Amino acid sequence: MADSKHFDQICATSIVLIGMMGAGKSSLGVRLAETLGMPFRDADNEIEKAAAMSIAEIFEQHGEQAFRDGERRVIKRLLSDKPMVLALGGGAFIDDETRALVQEKALSIYLDVPIDELAVRVQKKPDKRPLLKGQNVAAKLQELMHQRGPIYETAKLKVDVSGGTHDDAIARLLAALDAHYAG
Repeated sequence: MADSKHFDQICATSIVLIGMMGAGKSSLGVRLAETLGMPFRDADNEIEKAAAMSIAEIFEQHGEQAFRDGERRVIKRLLSDKPMVLALGGGAFIDDETRALVQEKALSIYLDVPIDELAVRVQKKPDKRPLLKGQNVAAKLQELMHQRGPIYETAKLKVDVSGGTHDDAIARLLAALDAHYAG
C-alpha cells in the first residue's frame, strides 16, 4: 500500500470503521492501521478506560443513555487527535451528533457483513455484547440491522468484508480506499 499513489491522502485523515457488532471493526482496524502505519484506537476500549469499568458494567449500572453520552465525548476527543484508524462500537454511528462529527473529521467506512455470518461471529464473545444478553441472537441482530442499516449506509464508503480471511478483507478495504482517492 505504501506504493499507492494515494497513500499520503489516505493517511492524512482518520479512518473510522463502522458497522454491526461482529463485523470486524476492531480486528480489521488493527490490521489496517498496521498496514498504513497509523495508530489504532478502539472506541469501546477507550470508553472502558475513561469510565474505569467494562461496557457491560456501564450498561448495567448507568444504562444505555449514559454509555452513549460517554461514548460521544470519547469519540470527539479521539477525532481531535492526529489521524488514526478508529473502530466504533456498533451503535455509535447511530447517534446524530457522533455521526456528524465522524462525517466532518474522518473518512467513515461501513464494514458490511450478512446477518447470518454476524450471528456466528458474535457468539464467540458473548460477554462483550450487552445488547444481546438473554436475546435470540439472530433475531436481535436482524432488528438492530433494520434500525441501523440505513444509517450505516450514509458512511462515505461501504466495503463487504464477509467471508474469506482477514487478509482478504484488508485487501478489499485498501482497494476501496485507493479507489476513493483516485476518483
